[in-house]
Amino acid sequence: MYKIAVLGDRDSVLGFKALGLDTVFVENTDTARHELHRLAKEDYAIIYITEQLAKDLTAEIDKYKDSVTPAVILIPGKTGSLGLGAAALQSAVERAVGADIG
Repeated sequence: MYKIAVLGDRDSVLGFKALGLDTVFVENTDTARHELHRLAKEDYAIIYITEQLAKDLTAEIDKYKDSVTPAVILIPGKTGSLGLGAAALQSAVERAVGADIG
């Protein structure tokens, strides 16, 4: 069975534990990079990652962009949104549709 994980700083992802999701607390880019690849190798279908971490992991996240699993989805962290998640969604729609619909 596939699982769902949330990757980010403790304050941003702790609430997801109450929903039954696996939470992985990381505070720096190197640890986040390692954990992202570890989760991708395991049975995780969805990996949520805070935008604050994702901004420094674009190359790693791009590796999973066209694969079926895991789906790497950017979410705002405790400091708010950086707009990266919305930009990634718009890019995915443009690739699927073949044009900017916004």
